[in-house]
Amino acid sequence: GRGLEMGSELLTLDGLVHVFSYLEAPDLLRAARVNQAWNEAASTTSLWRRMCLDRWTFCNISNLTPGMQTWKQYYLHRSKLEHEMASGRPSADYICRSMRGHKGKIVGMAYLSDNEHVFGAGKLRSMVCTASTDGTIRAWQVQEGTQIWSSPSQEVPFVKVITVPQYKLAISADAHGTIKVWHGETGEELAAFSTSSSSSSLVTYSVNNKPFLTVATAGGAVYTLEVPNLNQVSCITAFQNSSIDLLLCSPDKQWLVAGSTENANTSLKVLYTDCLINPADEPPVSSSLPVNNCAVVCWLPKAPARIAVMHQDRMSVQRNITVFDLAVKKSKYKMEVIAQQVASFTLPGSTWTTAILMEGHGTETVLLGCGSNLTLYSIFGTQLEAFQHHNNTITSIWVDSFRVVTSSLDLSLRVYTWKKVNKISSLTSRYYLLGGTHRWSRGFTDVACDNISIVGVVAESDETSILRAYSFNL
Repeated sequence: GRGLEMGSELLTLDGLVHVFSYLEAPDLLRAARVNQAWNEAASTTSLWRRMCLDRWTFCNISNLTPGMQTWKQYYLHRSKLEHEMASGRPSADYICRSMRGHKGKIVGMAYLSDNEHVFGAGKLRSMVCTASTDGTIRAWQVQEGTQIWSSPSQEVPFVKVITVPQYKLAISADAHGTIKVWHGETGEELAAFSTSSSSSSLVTYSVNNKPFLTVATAGGAVYTLEVPNLNQVSCITAFQNSSIDLLLCSPDKQWLVAGSTENANTSLKVLYTDCLINPADEPPVSSSLPVNNCAVVCWLPKAPARIAVMHQDRMSVQRNITVFDLAVKKSKYKMEVIAQQVASFTLPGSTWTTAILMEGHGTETVLLGCGSNLTLYSIFGTQLEAFQHHNNTITSIWVDSFRVVTSSLDLSLRVYTWKKVNKISSLTSRYYLLGGTHRWSRGFTDVACDNISIVGVVAESDETSILRAYSFNL
């Protein structure tokens, strides 16, 4: 108040900045209006930079033209956007658009644009890519709700698509096992590779800024290819006569985990990526995790290589979750995989009979979607929270460091945001996004987000799919 204002004439700029370092953003903005000296102190880069980095671990500010944007502008823009995404008022905080064009079901959808947008760099644009049973890959501009390009239609239906936003690439697989790479901005086909397999799992990762694609097949083979040209680097047989339908790459890019949910006798195989991209004469460094009958697997994203595995006991219907940390042990003559068990617990009750979705958050939290319920567990077995906001099956769960979005056959998306209470992650339920009417639509089948939009796939009654896009940052 008045006393500080009187005393401020005696404070140096450094002294004012020190006092202001105890203020939150709204108070800083008020202080800036007092007089010129306060304005200068309250706009100091170091204050806003510290607030940005305290609130967000990653701030995409580095690749801007100098002078284009300050940390203050970044903070104000991004916090306003997060406020909009947390409150979700129709037409005040977001606009909804439908995107139609596919004549079949959408079997894959992913963002082609970077998840982290650079704020203050003019209009923000999001692009998503879709694959369909109609034999086309398409790209869409989310904010305008328009199609950017479509690949020529092929007779063989596509079964999935993944993207490499860093390189603006989309990678598809079709029902005959042909892998194709597409230029994300033009739709040009850049390369093709045939695995001659009816089903393929795909995962991309970069090692030393070089992108690779690993493809696992119905025959148990694991191909590793260069991106974008799809030159084969290595091929190994991970399983004899067992289809691979689980394939994941660890957050630190050192490990691939492959497995089968169809064959109860196969355990999960851990492969060291370095051996796949730099093949030698001897077999690759690999190991099996000591669990069988796996149902679903996920990484804990803030740990280098911590994996949670849900599996079922042979003799009972009970589901267990076991968590391992993966590491490599190097000795003079050999390397081996160390899978250290961190935790294991049995899910209570026997209601876990339907398909279960599982996603990781931080280093110690897993989210489970079963039926219409969303449940949070600590990896040590404590149920942290349970939500039942949907009145039909949850079909997918999107998790990032800011929020969780669930999609459901009840034709709604539910948005939650994270908060930390006593160092434990908890979710605050925020709002629904509605997908239209059940007269035309069967429900949402998938959802994905970046930090300015949310896109859901809606299954229509006539066996086709459309996209519904919710754009924030108005």
